[in-house]
Amino acid sequence: MTIQLPSPDGGLRAYEPRAEPLAVTTGVPFTSRTVFSAAHVVADPYADVSPDSPAAVDWDATLAFRRHLWSHGLGVAEAMDTAQRGMGLDWAGAAELIRRSAAEAKAVGGRIACGVGTDQLTTADGSLAAIRAAYEEQLALVEESGAQAILMASRALAAAATGPEDYLEVYGHLLRQATEPVVLHWLGPMFDPALDGYWGSSDLDAATDTFLDVIAAHPDKVDGIKVSLLDAQREVDLRRRLPQGVRCYTGDDFNYPELIAGDEKGFSHALLGIFDPLGPLAAEAVRVLDTGDTNGFRTLLDPTVELSRHLFQTPTRFYKTGVVFLAWLAGHQSHFTMVGGLQSARSLPHFARAYELADGLGLFPDPKLAEERMKSLLAVYGVTQ
Repeated sequence: MTIQLPSPDGGLRAYEPRAEPLAVTTGVPFTSRTVFSAAHVVADPYADVSPDSPAAVDWDATLAFRRHLWSHGLGVAEAMDTAQRGMGLDWAGAAELIRRSAAEAKAVGGRIACGVGTDQLTTADGSLAAIRAAYEEQLALVEESGAQAILMASRALAAAATGPEDYLEVYGHLLRQATEPVVLHWLGPMFDPALDGYWGSSDLDAATDTFLDVIAAHPDKVDGIKVSLLDAQREVDLRRRLPQGVRCYTGDDFNYPELIAGDEKGFSHALLGIFDPLGPLAAEAVRVLDTGDTNGFRTLLDPTVELSRHLFQTPTRFYKTGVVFLAWLAGHQSHFTMVGGLQSARSLPHFARAYELADGLGLFPDPKLAEERMKSLLAVYGVTQ
């Protein structure tokens, strides 16, 4: 039986959904790579809110999705941009998310790392002192929760810094205070235009030098770096310059299979938004890699890149819409509503192609449910079957 899907050219095309999902199993923890999935939040669909309101979160569904990821051996990267930090989820909501998720991780034995930023600041006070204080407040909360800290790139710091020395001063101050080694996060402007020129320069070579200077000054306080620049060769070059013992966590949602597989000189671990919808399949692939079977790993993961590139197409920052859409189709939540009304950020043809690609990969535990939900969305748009 086929389903009529809209085409980018404005017409309709017939698609025959997959009958059975991909067979995956839960298993033992990974041995060759450390892998985090940046996880989305589930909105409360019954809350009477507007796009400008504080986020209304369905906590039960949000935590259930994290348990799903942990059950497959993945770590959870919490309160990151995938959770709509700065795009619907404010600091108050993020703080509550961190507290709840960290407690859940402790209860089930799941690995968790949480984003530390400066998003509680208003534009009225963008001084370096205020930025340091904001970072300190969030770092303290994450450490008190028992989670690992991820020092996220700060829009406020990008706006206030006058050069590389300001980044060296702020990050040096925070790393000296950190109780345990942290992950440093470099998020490129394709994910957040406000971060253009981070590390003191729009020249990526100069920015990389500053980034490495921060790490070199405090290697004992840096567990690793998370790089989201969508440039595979730049990531490879950067990871080869890291001090011994500092990991590279790829955040490249375009080139992750080759970066995780690595080469004769090393490899990347992973902290990826695309591993939210790919969780079980990604976990299966990493367990194959644990056996030393790189070809088998690539055979499983390479076909997912087309879906990832589709979800992360420009404007890249709206990839969260596709992630939540697929979570709805997969049955992880009962509705397709997002905090901040972000479900409106992609077109119907975009959703149709995401459905087709995900279904082809066998990502939906119940393909029939996914088909029925896709049809219900199509009907809202006036596409009858």
